[in-house]
Amino acid sequence: MTSVRVDKQHDGNEAADSASGEGYHRALGARQIQMIAIGGAIGTGLFLGAGKGISKAGPSLILAYALAGLVIFFIMRALGELLMYRPVSGSFSEYAREFIGPFAGFVTGWTYWLFWVVTGITEVTAAATYMTYWWDIPQWISALVFTVILYGANLISVKLFGELEFWFSMVKVTAIVGMILICAGILTIGFSDAGDTASITHLWDLGGFFAGENGIGSTLMTLQMVMFAFLAVELVGVTAGESKDPETVLPKAINTVPWRIAVFYVGALIMILSVVPWTEFQPGVSPFVAAFEKMGLGIGAAIVNFVVLTAALSSCNSGMYSTGRMLRDLALNGQGPKLFTRLTQSGTPLVGTTFSAGLMMVGVWINYQWPGEAFNYVVSFATISGMWAWIMILVCQIRYRLKADRGELPQSSFKAPGGIWASIFALAFIGLVVVTMGMDAGNRVALYGAPVWGLLLAVSYLVLKARNPEGAAFAKRS
Repeated sequence: MTSVRVDKQHDGNEAADSASGEGYHRALGARQIQMIAIGGAIGTGLFLGAGKGISKAGPSLILAYALAGLVIFFIMRALGELLMYRPVSGSFSEYAREFIGPFAGFVTGWTYWLFWVVTGITEVTAAATYMTYWWDIPQWISALVFTVILYGANLISVKLFGELEFWFSMVKVTAIVGMILICAGILTIGFSDAGDTASITHLWDLGGFFAGENGIGSTLMTLQMVMFAFLAVELVGVTAGESKDPETVLPKAINTVPWRIAVFYVGALIMILSVVPWTEFQPGVSPFVAAFEKMGLGIGAAIVNFVVLTAALSSCNSGMYSTGRMLRDLALNGQGPKLFTRLTQSGTPLVGTTFSAGLMMVGVWINYQWPGEAFNYVVSFATISGMWAWIMILVCQIRYRLKADRGELPQSSFKAPGGIWASIFALAFIGLVVVTMGMDAGNRVALYGAPVWGLLLAVSYLVLKARNPEGAAFAKRS
């Protein structure tokens, strides 16, 4: 039987918590943190979802990714400023609890937990679907095997989690860099079946840069999909309590965000759309597969299928990791069952990870029994819940910076460029994304689900507060 220990409730000594990693083992090195940061920015949203965006907005999808990437950079630098002020594994919910209030911390922790549970459900199901490309086996068997393996890896040690993420990310990075180099060779040398027609003029000759049906309006309607592609980039903040040297490693990882987005999204799309005219892309077809077919490389579909399989497993692995940590942070603050505070001897949150993995398996069963549009609505709700963490990061950074500038708190060693104005711009951009979701019938249902989730959390919070009205969990930190 796995040996566990139960940590005592917070005693209010936040500095001690930060120094100790709240009982976690600081086993994640610079190499692993860098790849976790890279992997968080590259997922199935690029490898599969970009095909739908290209068919809707044409070459202007490149601009959508670039603008969204700038906003993501502001979000990550805001997070970095908070992390260097106080690096904690609870991250978003801890900062929300400190700078907004206990209810905000409660909502943020449970919402981010829900985001990763839902994401884990969709990704492990997707991974099982990708396996049918090679083997005709029941989907539920693959889903079960993947979930059990990733669950076991997350319980063995955080170092093993980091190693898995390192290699998952290496596969994705290698695939994108390889595609960019091949496309560059086609454009300059002219080899392969696409050599005679490849031209960078495809970006503006076929109906213009804003070639979507509604021009710039079509570009705006892709923002929800584009932002979904970047969800999980903030995961690096959850690793703060388990990084060997967070003051050095985390800023370096966050500062790689601009070039990662420039290369892996903007650069890759520029190259692909120069080799293959945007009019040849179809929704639901990976732009990478379409490009390989245009080049006459028959193995393209198999390569991309392997890459998206690793991307899905990477996302599910991240879900296993983050849900256990978020539940433990809530429990340590009296906002979740005390059982979730348990750690194994290797420093992993046993009960929280097990509970979340169990729900992921229930979700796979539900998806197997009732596939269709209802499940797609759940995915849209994951986008809303994931963006909530970004909103909290930005609001907390604004409040922290104002207090630090007044001398009420120590200054961070990693200040966000643009200060509070960059965060205000990012908040306005997220607001625009929510508006575009409301204009799309397929995504509108997620906006209806958000108030229901909020009401459920509000009732739960009031019940907890009624049971323990004097508890520290409900007192705003100064």
